[in-house]
This record gives sequence, C-alpha cells and structure tokens, in this order.
Amino acid sequence: MKRTSLLSKANARWLIPGLSIKRWLLMMTVGMALISLGIGYVLVEFYREASVPPIFYYLTLQFVPRVLRALFFGGAGISLLVIGFFKFNASLIRSMRADNQPVVDKLWQQRIASRGPRIVAIGGGHGMAALLKGIKHKTANITAIVTVADDGGSSGRLRRDFGLLPPGDFRMCISALADDESLVSQLFQYRFGKTASGENGLTGHSFGNLFIAAMKELTGSFERAILESSKVVAGTGRIVPSTLSDVTLCAEFRPVGDRVNAAGQLIVAPLPVHTRGESSIRDIGLPIERVWLEPNQIAAFPEATRAILNADLVVMGPGSLFTSVMPNVLVEGIADALRETPAKCVYVCNVATERGETDGFTVAEHVAALERHIGPNIVDYVIVNNRVDTGFEPPKGVTIVLPAEFVPGSTVKVVMANVVDDETPWRHDPAKLANAVIKLLS
Repeated sequence: MKRTSLLSKANARWLIPGLSIKRWLLMMTVGMALISLGIGYVLVEFYREASVPPIFYYLTLQFVPRVLRALFFGGAGISLLVIGFFKFNASLIRSMRADNQPVVDKLWQQRIASRGPRIVAIGGGHGMAALLKGIKHKTANITAIVTVADDGGSSGRLRRDFGLLPPGDFRMCISALADDESLVSQLFQYRFGKTASGENGLTGHSFGNLFIAAMKELTGSFERAILESSKVVAGTGRIVPSTLSDVTLCAEFRPVGDRVNAAGQLIVAPLPVHTRGESSIRDIGLPIERVWLEPNQIAAFPEATRAILNADLVVMGPGSLFTSVMPNVLVEGIADALRETPAKCVYVCNVATERGETDGFTVAEHVAALERHIGPNIVDYVIVNNRVDTGFEPPKGVTIVLPAEFVPGSTVKVVMANVVDDETPWRHDPAKLANAVIKLLS
C-alpha cells in the first residue's frame, strides 16, 4: 500500500498545470484517433468487398455486440499506447541522464520553478551554500551575489598568482545549486592533499577553484567563467559577483577599555587596531568596530544591482557577518539598490556566534552591526532560530545566538523558526531555512 501511494503521488505531478506536457499528449491522442478512423474506413470497405476466411469472424469478435467490441478494442489500444509511450520515454531519457531524478521532477524544476519568486541571496561561504541548497527546490529564479574579498587559502593563492577574483565562495555556490548535488559537490569541493614526496603546487587547492580558474582563461572573463561553470553542472539560477574590482577588506577593532590589574596598576587601553585582509580579521581577537573596502569607490556589478531592484525577496546571510555579508553590502551600488528595491529585505541571523568575529553577539547586535554599516530601515525582517536547547555541544568558543529585545522604535520584524540542522545544530538546515524564507512571501 505504501509503495502504491508513493507511486500515485509521483504520477500525480504530471497533472500539474504548466508542464507543457498534457497539451501535446492530447494532440497525440487526437492524431491517433484520426489515424484509427482512417484505418477503420479502409477496413470497413475491405471487409465489405473482399472475401475473408471464416476465422476472421472470431478474430474480430463479431459474435459480441458492437458497443462491447468498441470498448474492448478501444481500451486495449489506449493501454498499449500509454504503456508504449512511457516505456519509450523512460528508455530514451535513461540513456541521456546520469542521475536517478524522475523526469517529472526535472520538468517541474524547469517549467514550474522557473515561474517561482525572484529571490536574491547575498553572502558567501557555508551559510550561503546552505540557503541555496534549500531554496533551489522552491524556485529557479535565484540570483546569488557573492563576495570577492576572500584572500585566504586556495582562493588567496589563485588571486595572488593569477590576478583572479577569489573563486572559493563561487565554487561553493555552484556546488550548492548543481543539478546532481551529491556527485558534483564532492567533485568541486575535492581538495588536493600532500603526495608521497610532500607538498606540491596542487596541495591545498580545491578542484572547483582550479576549474573556475581554467574556465576564466578559456572564456576571457571571470563572470563568464562562473556562468559557464554553472552550465556544466546544470546549476539552477545565477551566481554573480558583487563587484569585479580587486578589493581588500579592512577592519578596525574596538580596544578593551582601561582596567586595573591584580596589582592595582592601571592598564590604559591601546589605540584602535587596524588590519587589512579578510583572512586576518578573526586572528586579532578584539571586538570589531567597523569594516570597509579598499578602494572604497568601486562599481557594483550591473547584474547584481539589477537583480536586487527586480527581486521579490532579498536575503542577506546566513554566513560570517563581517567577512561574508558585509563585503557585499559595502559596495556602494549594492547598498543603494537595497535602499531602493521594493522587495522585502531579510537578514538571516546565524544560529551560532563565530570566534573572533561575533563573540557573544545577540540577534539585536547582529542587526545593529549591519545597520551601522549600511544605514537603518533597510532590513524588514530578521529570521531567528528558536531552537536553542538542542542538547548538542557546539565547537569550542562558539555559543548559540540568543534572541534579545530590539530597541524601542525598531522597524525590524523578528520571525522565529526552527531552522537548525539536527546533526550540527550550530548550522542552518537548508530545507527548514528555505521554508522559513518562502513563508515571508505569503
């Protein structure tokens, strides 16, 4: 019974309006009916004029009333036609695809999801990937705006050696939006390790980063490389940089105030500390006062601003607040588009704090830091995890972000939802997060 119900549910998706299937099936049925009518005329004429053996009396069931004969032959013909059609298509499509996704699901993704809401996601890193993994099942109209400020690891090496915009966050987005997520994710995220002789030129690089670097050389531009890489993996939506400029993320830290040590001596707080480079910000260990881009007068990527202005919903985060979300919205054109767009703007607060970046932050402090950089009255909603007692211990130095009351007069609406991953409850669950985001459009 369970198997039958599952099969019925899957087959019922063929009845969804807009798949552009039923109209052609109807046309084929009408065509077959006309062919059958023509053949019938010929057979009737042949039967009347020609002399046929007596066996035909039994083969054509002439001893049965005509109505029953029509129902029998008609039903048999329709059954054979339907079975043949589905078996033919199953055999044909099975040879054309490598995954096991049902054809109706692919058609739904191409036809129905393409008419879904226009959603823009702004950020980078694992947080952005989690959002995209979930939201791609709700709509195909996705534009991911990704930071280009990364300067560490494999991305940093490619950036320095080849003058390439850092591909790491783009690689993660391509993997998250890929059609065959399980296989492509493993391939794009594969990182070369040490060989028997030790480190080499590939050590530390991920395959996806090298793939994008090679594609950039072939296509001649970084944005074209991202587009073509997405096509290779049959990815949903678009992935664009916030800017094509070579930028450096800088930070100023708030020094610890004057204090008295155990011996009663006054320790004067140091002057504000500054650092350059996204990868060095978390190592300072002081509260972050502000971040900015150098150079600060840079042009936003036109496709990014256009997507924001035409969006139904703009989602900032989840992800590292100061090193993934901020580098995008600090681009002047992006911030201007956020102020002008008619779309609802949502900030997805992280489930847990990040060492060296948002230590001890409440939800209100996350939003306050964002508004301190891009201005007030931009964020309409903030999605906050309401499952704080998970029973799991987060990694050392990480705490679950606790909700806190916003200051009186705040226009930000708080949306509470269970969005945590059951296995790693200091991260977001893609499906739960996508459901919470889509509900805001209701």
